[in-house]
Amino acid sequence: MVSYYMVPQGARRMRTYRPVEFNGGRRLPVDVRLEDETYEITAAVPGLKVEDIKLEILDDVLTLSGEIEAPEEAEYLLREVQSGSFSRQIRFPYPVDASGAEAHVENGMLTVRLPKAEQARPKVIQIKAD
Repeated sequence: MVSYYMVPQGARRMRTYRPVEFNGGRRLPVDVRLEDETYEITAAVPGLKVEDIKLEILDDVLTLSGEIEAPEEAEYLLREVQSGSFSRQIRFPYPVDASGAEAHVENGMLTVRLPKAEQARPKVIQIKAD
């Protein structure tokens, strides 16, 4: 099995790639960016409507799932457009605040923004002089 890992400085490992067979045959391509206070997840979802995509957050795991309708059965000379269900789980290295999550689809790209939980954000400590 091939696995690639992206490890933000000071964080535990985060899985960013699994082979196609991992989720039953279709891998949803995603990009995950770590910003100061949020995660930004971008996924290619060409041809899917908003109601075809399901997002769930449990603890520090985001699950993107859905189904791509199969086109009418016909005889094909070449068939590369995949259909069927897909599911992708992304575990974050820091806790997330699910109540602040935002998601939208534009031009076939799904963008999800998840803020880090308050306990995962950097704290500024004031120094007092004696």
